[in-house]
Amino acid sequence: MSTPSITEINKDTFWELIAQAKEHCGQDQDTYAQWLVDRLTALGPEQALRYDAIVHGYRELAHKYGLWNAASILCDGCSDDGFMDFQGWLIAQGKEVYMAALKDPDSLADVPAYGGCCFETLSYVGSYAYEKLTGHGSYTVFDHDAYQALVEELRKDIVYGEGIDYPYTWSETAAYLPKLCAKHMTPEELAWHIKCHNDTWNMFSPAVKKARATAQKSRKIKKDRGDTR
Repeated sequence: MSTPSITEINKDTFWELIAQAKEHCGQDQDTYAQWLVDRLTALGPEQALRYDAIVHGYRELAHKYGLWNAASILCDGCSDDGFMDFQGWLIAQGKEVYMAALKDPDSLADVPAYGGCCFETLSYVGSYAYEKLTGHGSYTVFDHDAYQALVEELRKDIVYGEGIDYPYTWSETAAYLPKLCAKHMTPEELAWHIKCHNDTWNMFSPAVKKARATAQKSRKIKKDRGDTR
């Protein structure tokens, strides 16, 4: 069966390209990234820029604390930079997995956890292709207004799960992400996290403080913890 030909990159053909890369390269991330660079180079600089904008848009839209909790389980802890690499890995799994994870991060329990659940290079292949074609990085032609409009367009297809904006402590994570915890952590490991550093977030971060004060927790947490907010 021949691979469908892609001549331009938009939000639909972006996911088609990701699906093709996944089919051809599987879990080999170096081959996966190079395959994408080669295809984008063949499509030309404009399409490389479109890929670059879309992948960063989807990465931004996945910047949710509940998903970060899931990444902390899968990556055995997850820094700011590590979460960006996790977002690249999540995108590389394809549209179905990506959308399901934003609706329910616990769905990642059914996804093979390979490569440390990090794929930094995926976010940069568009810029690599553009620089290969023009000698300049994609940042040199970045259009902030156009990018923000794109992010809003991409957002229309996403259904976020309730409670995904809240930064959960380890003592709440087992209720919020029961399948992930059961698959990737022993009860003893979870108990150790709760005892040693239950609050994994930077408590001095204004963003974390705001989320803790204003974001709604998952109903699973309210039920188990008796939280009325």
